[in-house]
Amino acid sequence: MSGIITLAVLAILCVFCIRWVTGRLRIPTPAGNAIAVVFVLVVLALWGQHLR
Repeated sequence: MSGIITLAVLAILCVFCIRWVTGRLRIPTPAGNAIAVVFVLVVLALWGQHLR
């Protein structure tokens, strides 16, 4: 259970970092959101593979 909590906290932290970087680089908001969504999906996929 602590693994999923850690994963959620890490994903939230990384999404905030991605949003900050996209703001600094002046990347449009939809592209920044797409990057964040892809990152979260990749992390969830890796976590799912770990459970197998």
